[in-house]
Parts: sequence; structure tokens; C-alpha cells
Amino acid sequence: MILGTGDFAYNRLFRVMNNKIVIEAGNSGGNFWKDLKAYRGLFYFLAWRDVLVRYKQTSIGIAWSVLRPLLTIVAFTGFGMIFGADTGGIPRPLLVAAAVLPWNLFATSFVESANSLVGNANLLTKVYFPRIIVPASTLIVSLIDFFIALVILIVLLMVYGFAPSSNIVFFPLFVLLALITAAGAGFLIAALNVRYRDFRYVVPFIVQVGLFVSPIAFDSGVYIHANEEVPTWVKFMYSLNPMVGVIDGFRWALLGGELQIHWNAFIISAVISLVLLFLGIAYFRKVESTFADIV
Repeated sequence: MILGTGDFAYNRLFRVMNNKIVIEAGNSGGNFWKDLKAYRGLFYFLAWRDVLVRYKQTSIGIAWSVLRPLLTIVAFTGFGMIFGADTGGIPRPLLVAAAVLPWNLFATSFVESANSLVGNANLLTKVYFPRIIVPASTLIVSLIDFFIALVILIVLLMVYGFAPSSNIVFFPLFVLLALITAAGAGFLIAALNVRYRDFRYVVPFIVQVGLFVSPIAFDSGVYIHANEEVPTWVKFMYSLNPMVGVIDGFRWALLGGELQIHWNAFIISAVISLVLLFLGIAYFRKVESTFADIV
């Protein structure tokens, strides 16, 4: 269905009902959530397309889903050994792997969703559909990569004879929280990136800095939360990083043992993630009607 430019597309809402095209005057915002359901087929199509082309022209294909996090685990395990970071009684490779996997899930989802609108510019200018489907569909590919990379953690658990604790029932919660964090940041940056292309340079910077301010090579419970020498305001600022709650929770759910989840810090991180998702969706919807004209 060819509609033309963005202003026209959003001043008239086109929907398919009972095999008939219905044209409604006014803003499409009132039917936004209904349209998301109506266009779920497009969401599945875009997600499946991204899965198929992800590693299509690479020599080792899907093995990159394992190799990339594995190299990161090796690097941060080495850093931890050099600086003598406390692991809280957990084998260092396990501690690092349980942080790298959720971090990679967030980072990959964030980068892909943030660049998704610019990468699908030809689609935005021709066909009406809720534009948020484009960045949302990229999350599926990252989630598939994440579950493939879990093989690394399973192998390490077997090597060290480390059985997951009963806390593992909360594992899906922290995976969901990582996706929520990535979605909120991704939707916001994706919308900004359409008008201000400078943000394509900001995204790698955010990921790079975030990697080093998140508890990847160390247990934040030892160095931050339970350390009385660290000022309260520093602990609060540290908890504002939403990935702190995700990583600490991920380790607690999978490894348990002496690792503890610090609920105050987790709640702060979770609230930041939810606020980020709300702001991302709100801003995306606010500027969505301009995408086709300026992309």
C-alpha cells in the first residue's frame, strides 16, 4: 500500500478491517496499540529477515554468536587476574561470563535498534505501519544470539562442577530487564538518529563507556554495595546504571552461592530501565510522523 510522504501518512490512518481498507481522519495515535497488533505479521517478517541475513556473508556464520562473547570473557578474566579483583568465591571465568552475556544482550540490542530506522529508510517512506516495529524487531535477533551464547556458560558450569542455585527461576526476569533497558535506550536514540545523524557516533561511545562502568570483571557487591568505605552518594550514582541491576541479578540468579542481590540498588536500576522505556516510547511516538520526510 503506497502512501507517499510522512505527513500524509499520519494525517490519514489506513487500516485493514475485514479485508477492506478503512481510511480514518485525524491522528493515528489513538489506534497505535491496535495497529501494533494488526501489523504483528510485519514484526515477525522483519525479525526473521534480520535472523537470515545476520551472518549470511561471514565465513564462520552463527559461530560469531559464541566467539564474540568468548573473546570478551577471556579479556576481562585476564584483567581481573591482573588487578586481583575479588570474585566472592566464584570461579573468575564464571563470574565474568555471567556478566558478559547480559551485557552483550543489551549492547547488541541497543546498537541494532538505535541504527534500525536509518538502515530501513526506504521502507519508512513508502508504507504505513507503526514505525516502532522496526527497532523492536531487532531485539529478536539479539535474543537469539544471547541464547546461543549461553552455551559458553553451560560449558563453564560443567567444567567447574558448579550447579545453578534455586534462584535460577528468576533468570527470565533479568533477561527481560536487559531487553527493556536496551529497548528504551534504542527507541530513544533511533528516533533522535533520524534527525540528528551525530547520534550514530554517540552509540559506540555509550557502549564503550558502559562496558567499563558496569561490573564485568568484578563483583559489585564486594567493591560497592557492601563496602562501608564507599560513600552513599557514590553507591546511588553507581546504581543509576541500569545494567548494574541486570548483571548483579543475572549472577545471583545463575550462580547464587555467596553472591547477593542488593535490592535497593536493583530497584533503582529497574526503575531507571522502566523510565527509560517510557521516555523512549513517548518520544518515538511524538516524532514518528516526521520520519518519512527527513530520513
